[in-house]
Amino acid sequence: MAGKLILAIDQGTTGSTALVVDERLAIRGRSTREFRQTFPKPGWVEHEGSAIWESVESAVHGALVEAKVSPKELAGIGITNQRETTCLFEPGGKPLHNFIVWQDRRTAPLCQRLKDAGHEAKVKQQTGLVLDPYFSGTKMNWLLEHVPGARHKAESGAALFGTIDSWLVHKLTAGKAHITDATNASRTLLMSLHTCAWDAELTELLQVPMAALPTIASSSEVYGTTAGLSFLPDGIPVCGIAGDQQAALFGQACFSAGEAKCTYGTGAFLLLHTGNQIVPSRHGLLTTVACKLGSEVSYALEGAAFIAGAAVQWLRDGLGLITKASEIEALARSVDDTGEVCFVPALAGLGAPHWRPDARGVLCGLSRDTHKGHVARAVLEGIALQNVDILRAMVGDAGKLSVLKVDGGAAANDLLMQMQADLLDVPCVRPEVIETTALGAAALAGLAAGVFSSKDELKRVWRENKTFTPTMSTADRERKLGVWARAVARA
Repeated sequence: MAGKLILAIDQGTTGSTALVVDERLAIRGRSTREFRQTFPKPGWVEHEGSAIWESVESAVHGALVEAKVSPKELAGIGITNQRETTCLFEPGGKPLHNFIVWQDRRTAPLCQRLKDAGHEAKVKQQTGLVLDPYFSGTKMNWLLEHVPGARHKAESGAALFGTIDSWLVHKLTAGKAHITDATNASRTLLMSLHTCAWDAELTELLQVPMAALPTIASSSEVYGTTAGLSFLPDGIPVCGIAGDQQAALFGQACFSAGEAKCTYGTGAFLLLHTGNQIVPSRHGLLTTVACKLGSEVSYALEGAAFIAGAAVQWLRDGLGLITKASEIEALARSVDDTGEVCFVPALAGLGAPHWRPDARGVLCGLSRDTHKGHVARAVLEGIALQNVDILRAMVGDAGKLSVLKVDGGAAANDLLMQMQADLLDVPCVRPEVIETTALGAAALAGLAAGVFSSKDELKRVWRENKTFTPTMSTADRERKLGVWARAVARA
């Protein structure tokens, strides 16, 4: 007899995590399994489907063991996934090629040709995206052109495309379901934001046959049930899907226009909910589907900073100022301010809203009085300031930011979170459970499985750990933003 437990599968770039979550969104069991990435050529990144599947199977088993529950107690399964990573497989799930990962840049020449031919404005108007190898559509084109027989098979239904969610659902349901949800479909360059359907002009542009594409479903419905698996019994509904960043937005209970989330990882991913409005960006941001529940579609603006936690790793590994990443907060607190030191974390170029891949990191304002405490504090401040640039661009497009909810590893740093609130002049709220990506998948599945009755109930069970309220004066904030702008110009 199924209970009120949800299995959430978080299939990421370097590993797969499974959580067993109860009706209070509390984690009962958790397990992570890493897998190997392959790099066939410079700029190419691939995953082996078998390695991903083994990691999922092992993580699910580990989470159930830790939770001390039988899989028969599961009411449903939710999936969240690394977005844009592209799969080509036979009906039944056997991969026809290694999966091409979102980081892969092999389709850069195709993107440039399409730009040179004047297609980018149309693509952006329909999809909210830019012509970049990051997205799935050009990866599909590459597979069709380079895997022997792939185009004929795709046109005849003997080969199927999908993102990781599509492939996992197909495997979990013994090949019965070939679906994706609107959040993942919105990252392919093939789906119109206006209809949440595959667009004939875009599929023609990238020469991807519609016959090979999955059905676009909502983010919370029963797509099929488990069948023929060694690690789960038959009959468990697979009933929630969202791409990783949209799942985090949902897991943070950001359901209304003006609510935003920032995930602090190696980089920083920011999404601002824009309600049912498609907001085109004039500031270098992406427009994407936030969630689709039934016929209700909500949208978001998205921006990313390439370097966040990686700046702290650089302090540790590159400069040797700390021996563990967790030491940075105490070191930064050893001084009252940055001593006029400013750090621009452009160690891998600058992302949104600047889009300057040639930019380089800047550490300026040094004097004889500068010591490592000032540098550590400036690094944290730089992480927060680049997020301010992204969020101010979002407000410039959408006109509203009411709260920033924070998650990811660096969200545990109280000083960084207070800096973020002060420099943004908006409250920052940290949840009790910071694994919000998997939590979002669990919440979506729980809605479809009847564990949760509504988004209002999810808001009630979502738990806050701490709110960081702005305390900085307007004059100090504007001074710091001015120093930052001048430093960015030098990057």
